[in-house]
Amino acid sequence: MPPVLNSETEEGEHLMTPQIKESFTVSGGEDEGGQGGTQTVEIREKWSRKIEFILACVGYAVGLGNVWRFPYLCYKSGGGAFLIPYFIMLFLCGIPLFYMELAVGQYTREGPIKALAKMCPIFKGAGAATVVVAYLLCTYYNVIIAWAVYYLINTFRSELPWASCNNSWNTANCFSDYSSNTSRPDNNSVSPAEEYYNFNVLDRSKGIDEPGELRWQLVLILLFTWILVYFSIWKGVRSSGKVVYFTATFPYIVLVILLVRGVTLPGAWKGIEYFITPRWELLYEPEVWVNAASQNFNSIGIAFGSLIAMASYNKFSNNIFRDVMSVSLLNAATSLLAGFVIFSILGYIATLQNKEVDDVVTQGPGLVFVTYPAAFNTMSVPHLWAALFFFMLLCLGLDSQFAMVEVLVTTLWDHFKGFFRSWKINREILVLLVCVVSFFLGFPHITQGGIYVFTLLDSYSSGISLMYVAFFEVIGITWIYGALRLSRNVQEMTGSKPFLFFIICWLVISPALIFAIWMFGWIKYKPVTYGKDYIYPDWAQGLGWCFALLSIMCIPIGAIQAVWTAKGDTLLQKFLQSLKSTLPEGGYGENGPPDCQNNPPDWQPQRALVTNGEMKTKV
Repeated sequence: MPPVLNSETEEGEHLMTPQIKESFTVSGGEDEGGQGGTQTVEIREKWSRKIEFILACVGYAVGLGNVWRFPYLCYKSGGGAFLIPYFIMLFLCGIPLFYMELAVGQYTREGPIKALAKMCPIFKGAGAATVVVAYLLCTYYNVIIAWAVYYLINTFRSELPWASCNNSWNTANCFSDYSSNTSRPDNNSVSPAEEYYNFNVLDRSKGIDEPGELRWQLVLILLFTWILVYFSIWKGVRSSGKVVYFTATFPYIVLVILLVRGVTLPGAWKGIEYFITPRWELLYEPEVWVNAASQNFNSIGIAFGSLIAMASYNKFSNNIFRDVMSVSLLNAATSLLAGFVIFSILGYIATLQNKEVDDVVTQGPGLVFVTYPAAFNTMSVPHLWAALFFFMLLCLGLDSQFAMVEVLVTTLWDHFKGFFRSWKINREILVLLVCVVSFFLGFPHITQGGIYVFTLLDSYSSGISLMYVAFFEVIGITWIYGALRLSRNVQEMTGSKPFLFFIICWLVISPALIFAIWMFGWIKYKPVTYGKDYIYPDWAQGLGWCFALLSIMCIPIGAIQAVWTAKGDTLLQKFLQSLKSTLPEGGYGENGPPDCQNNPPDWQPQRALVTNGEMKTKV
């Protein structure tokens, strides 16, 4: 039986001045421990418009990885032939799991921890693990945004600082004349763009055991980026939903402009040819298929908790399937567009330096902070192209950052709102506290040895542990809670069940692919290095594993806690009880979950009005 609102108001009753009420009590449901009785139900905030949710998902999925990782993987893994495993993995793993996470968030109306706790209590630790992974990532992801802002500020100088070797940070190895009729003096020579990145932006020390001093310029810029994040999400989806209108669309304008400019440069088609020429023999390599799966996985953002959190603010009857297909295909198309942009510029650089594209291609920070700035130096109006590019990186980074910070804020607010309210801490103050703490946690990454900490944390926190977390999340939802039951939940929300294809992927194909990627990662595991030469000391590798364990240990700890607190007289009874979902077996009924009852058919949140101690509903 669906819960019923306790308080009603007779028609025609005289209404006093209304007051907004954020919660009400319901009866007839079950609490998280499986007990019946009355509950206090929060009226959950919702996206103002459907397009805001779509843009937020696009902004989250389309990030820096589309610009600096996909083009390199495509080139390295078979060129045009790589698109075959890429799109196969997109439809077998990426889209089904995207669908699954949106369905979980929209149906449970909760962040990742509570959502998993309701669906499969013994695996609620997987929900906690996704929050840990997302939060660790957001503490250093904003550092990348700070680097982009640092470059953006310096584009307004009369001369681009990475254009010459006449600066205080340059060394005797600096060599700036890379024209085709000039040979490099020796193998140790480096470009001014590379020295600018290493010796000015990073002011890099010799290793992680030499942290050096804080880079005060980056401290101020990091503070600025966290201020941007705060004022973009401080009002929840009401504020972030407005910001994404610009931040999610502007990068496409810049990518198109850069593509038009790129294809007109000498040698551009040479680079594009390298990008798309199929090398069919590489399709026999298992690593190519693993790369395709992991790229889809990381780009869409599975197992970071953000998709569940964002979907929890949807209207209950929102059509998930259309959202999944539109965002997934747009994300894939953006990766291809970025590939053409990147390789048109790389072809130009290779022609300029009289080299093969093999010799200039790279990935990660080196691509956007070394290779691209060097290319802008040789173009007409270099300041304009550099400013557009780094502003685009700022927008790409902010969209993803919004979603990752929102995961932690949603989780904390859902779990501890009573505590926060007792201390008069509203959501705006909570967001401020999260941003302040995150700002200080970014300090280790902006010291002179910060890049070594950055690389270590990136490799272990969101690399090694991600597939482990994703595997148990999928097992908990599709095997324990049940893929068939989830499909009935989707039917309850949208009026139609998912296609049989998705159910098969949830049950068999996606878990198998995740497990294969996980195992392949262990087989291919090598200690983390920075660049080609720097090897981390043993204590640093141990620290990296500690970062990984922060999320990994959430799963066994959550399972133990769920069994310990479950009802039952014996350990077996408690274990079996911890496998049972606390969601209503037959669904919520025609009115949806308690916070959506009598909700009008639009995207405005339901608001309760207290009149003479009783309740009416109003939009």
